Amino acid sequence: MAIRVLLADDHALVRQGFRRILEDEQDIEVVGEAGGGAEAIALDQELNPDVVVLDMSMPEINGLHAAIEILRRRPERPIMILSMFDDAQYVRNALAAGVRGYILKNALETDLLLAVRTLAGGGRFLSAELAAAAENPPAEENAAADERFAQLTAREIQVLRLIAMGKTNREIGTLLGLSANTVAVHRTNLMSTLGVHKAAELVLIAVRKGLVNLQ
Repeated sequence: MAIRVLLADDHALVRQGFRRILEDEQDIEVVGEAGGGAEAIALDQELNPDVVVLDMSMPEINGLHAAIEILRRRPERPIMILSMFDDAQYVRNALAAGVRGYILKNALETDLLLAVRTLAGGGRFLSAELAAAAENPPAEENAAADERFAQLTAREIQVLRLIAMGKTNREIGTLLGLSANTVAVHRTNLMSTLGVHKAAELVLIAVRKGLVNLQ
């Protein structure tokens, strides 16, 4: 059976190039293409691919956010990020979210093929130049993140966990006996204290702290 791949990139020519590389192999089939993160999330539900390959930089919903949403619905899904960015923090964020592969767009064709096959077989694949830095964050970075997290109240931690579980402000309010407006204030305070700007970043922190598990 061929490995069924869903490919997402907002540049049609780039998608076509990756599709050609993948489909030149007898054991790989591209079953769907998406031009953005929202479309990728929908096609994942519809097509149930063996591996999802997501561009990191896509409009509205980027690759990491799309990965988080896919894994929320299908925790077992092997997902690989393709990116122009070699920043180790991006890679650590992806791994924390449950992504199993991360390679650079300028990687060799053989790396892309090996990564898809590795993920389909249950393994994990990182570009060699990223692996060491991605898995060993600086001690001062960890200390700063721990210090920010330690400032949260018990209620804020409850709200953070429920945000990471995909609950809306109204749903969180119902569960905790709060108004939706009060939950919105907690959400704003969480972002301010933790130094983040998007809900996806809150999810990553909750995963790192063991409040939820998307894998």
